[in-house]
Amino acid sequence: MPRSRGEVRWGILATGGIAHAMARDLLLHGHRVTAVGSRRAEAAGAFAAEHGIDRAHASYDELIADPDVDVVYVATPHPLHAENALAALGAGKHVLVEKAFTLNAGQAREVVREAADRKLLVMEAMWTRFLPHMAFVREVAASGRLGEVCSVHADHTQKLSDDPAHRLNNLALGGGALLDLGVYPLSFAHDVLGPVAEVAASATMRETGADADVATTLRHVGGGVSTSFSSSRTRGRNVASVLGTKGRIDIEAVWYSPTVVVVRDANGQEVDRFEQSVSGRGMQYQAAEVERVLAAGELSSPLLTPEHTVAVMETLDRVRDAIELRYPGE
Repeated sequence: MPRSRGEVRWGILATGGIAHAMARDLLLHGHRVTAVGSRRAEAAGAFAAEHGIDRAHASYDELIADPDVDVVYVATPHPLHAENALAALGAGKHVLVEKAFTLNAGQAREVVREAADRKLLVMEAMWTRFLPHMAFVREVAASGRLGEVCSVHADHTQKLSDDPAHRLNNLALGGGALLDLGVYPLSFAHDVLGPVAEVAASATMRETGADADVATTLRHVGGGVSTSFSSSRTRGRNVASVLGTKGRIDIEAVWYSPTVVVVRDANGQEVDRFEQSVSGRGMQYQAAEVERVLAAGELSSPLLTPEHTVAVMETLDRVRDAIELRYPGE
């Protein structure tokens, strides 16, 4: 039986930076984190001590087997997402999996099928999708106030490590700008404009073979066009826009985090604005949606269905085809 909202017991699988951010937001907003698991006992112990978590497990398997965990949050590198998610589902746990959801669409479909067969929730941790300002963007885009929505434009650029040994530059760990950064604007384009019909992309590669810069142009089934640029070696404005025949939406920096949204008419004049302060990073909203869905006795959120996640992974695969990017073992 699904637990009531607020009673869901979370287990954190892995102890990297994104796991720390998630744990902080969960605990800050009253969610229950009962356990953490790492491949190293000392890492799990340090994480548990820092966040006040009762149990630290010295392996992922121990965390997944913990009877006091209802939902496993998977925060390992991309190549491990499918393996970890399938193990958790096999143990009867609901799963929230960091983006990119898996390494490729084939793995995504396998995880989604397993969850459906076992009647368990699996959701991608695309935390941006659940933020309040994104709900406002969707509302305006669907209201007709922009006229016909024509295009979406979004960048995700950061100045990150140039070290060839860094995870981000290691193809064996799914490194590169696309899966870490590009997934944000591509998922956003799917959210606003729907399924993708055509994909064009170009990239700049590092000496390790990982992608450093990726530019995309997508034509969507409904006729809209989206563009994105993602980079791990330079930081740009990190803004986004949704353009329509009667106006536009401008999402200020940093667009994929809690920020200001301005609606403008066809002449560029401001006609509406959304501003809402958010405590923490904002990752708690995706957790709240998981708990809401489970409390309702459902297995999927309309904000990000498993089918939608698979469609985004298919687009990522098509971008990789265009830039001739392959990961070891594929």
